[in-house]
Amino acid sequence: MQDTWNEMEQHIAVCTQCPLSQTRRRPVMGRGDRHADLMLIAEAPGGQEDQQGMPFVGRSGEVLDRLLHDCGLKREEIYITNILKCHPPGNRDPREEEKEACLPYLKYETFLLKPRIIVCLGRVAAQRIISPDFKITRQHGTWIYRNRCALTATYHPSAILRDASKYEIAKADFCAIAKKRAER
Repeated sequence: MQDTWNEMEQHIAVCTQCPLSQTRRRPVMGRGDRHADLMLIAEAPGGQEDQQGMPFVGRSGEVLDRLLHDCGLKREEIYITNILKCHPPGNRDPREEEKEACLPYLKYETFLLKPRIIVCLGRVAAQRIISPDFKITRQHGTWIYRNRCALTATYHPSAILRDASKYEIAKADFCAIAKKRAER
């Protein structure tokens, strides 16, 4: 199984399926426990992630770590990834063709991991993974079930950086996620 993960990382490292491969510094593969039952999916790496080649570093990573800590979750016990593996210039929303180019990697990560719970971080991820008409402000924290997997969404940590009042809402969502995770 480890060889399969390594092969995927090698493919992502040399991927040229979309124009983002020309502007990225480093592709960003998912990180964390490769046997985790909890998978977090965001839209795309930011500038810090592009520099370090890891998801959720920098200020958004600090917010995520605080949310996890406040709800009794540990980063090392979960798996964190993005739909896109390359940083869109200017932190713009990913284009549809970019999402489509990276989707096979995300599907393969999900296939290898086989999570019980998937949490979409932000509107873009929720609209791609849960439903194209997902409204993060109204539907965050709600659960749907697909293929023996519970799916939900909450605010992206970068949204919390822009509007601190969203922290308590996201914290309540993460605590509900921790509770769902405890239900074995």
